[in-house]
Amino acid sequence: MTIDEKTEATQAAKEQGDLIARAADSGANATAAFRKKQGQGLDVPPERVSAMATDAVQALHDVIRKHQMTYAEYDALKAWLIRVGEDGEWPLFLDVWIEHVVEDVNTSHREGNKGSIEGPYYVPDAPEQGSHASIPMRDDESGDELLFQGQVRSTDGSALGGAKVELWQADAGGFYSQYAPGLPEWNLRGTFTTDDEGRFGITTIRPAPYQIPTDGACGKLIAAADWHAWRPAHLHLKVSAPGHELLTAQLYFPGDPHNQDDIASAVKPELMLDPQVGENGAQTVDYDFVLDPARG
Repeated sequence: MTIDEKTEATQAAKEQGDLIARAADSGANATAAFRKKQGQGLDVPPERVSAMATDAVQALHDVIRKHQMTYAEYDALKAWLIRVGEDGEWPLFLDVWIEHVVEDVNTSHREGNKGSIEGPYYVPDAPEQGSHASIPMRDDESGDELLFQGQVRSTDGSALGGAKVELWQADAGGFYSQYAPGLPEWNLRGTFTTDDEGRFGITTIRPAPYQIPTDGACGKLIAAADWHAWRPAHLHLKVSAPGHELLTAQLYFPGDPHNQDDIASAVKPELMLDPQVGENGAQTVDYDFVLDPARG
């Protein structure tokens, strides 16, 4: 499917059900969700704040000198930064262009599964579904049926019964519930708990590629830089078990043209799925999670 065809398909899915999603609305929800998650913040030692802030400012100074930034370009930058705040798109900007490096740094020690970025659209406490069940979705949910199943183990090979597998994903129009109008509150969001053997089975729909919101400040940057806004199709997951490190991951599908140029730079070879098509046309994918024991 070409980018034009994908754009038309996404637009059709948006129009179905009278969905009108605006970047500002999505950004406001993402900002509110982050503030709730952040709580009281973090007490970082002043010397560490100083070191990182100094290096960050110095890096911007280096960019200005390297490219001989003009005052007109500087004013355009200030206007854009103001617009990012007004649109509530700082969570989107940081999660798309910055988070993948933070994730790499913080998980480089792990021996178990590779992880990926969380992104701006995670919502905690999705409804519990058991170990083998369907994710909450509309009766007429668009997309091919997908059975996602596997086992959660520790790095020593032992099965982790009672592990929590949280799954969330966009619908066929690229929309996430609680971030776009017209969607049920927990659409395509669920919490699953592994059985005694650490196994789970989740019936959902295969996600589609989508563009991040482009009618706000992030879209302005994308247009000005002549970038694309596409993310490859993916499933979001958080996998946790007592005594083990939380694993946050995005899992991808082979053949997606944006696996190689994901706008969020979040694709890793270890996160690629291998769907198998059954006689009834339904797709099945097996993917196991290996969690690292908690450090310290």
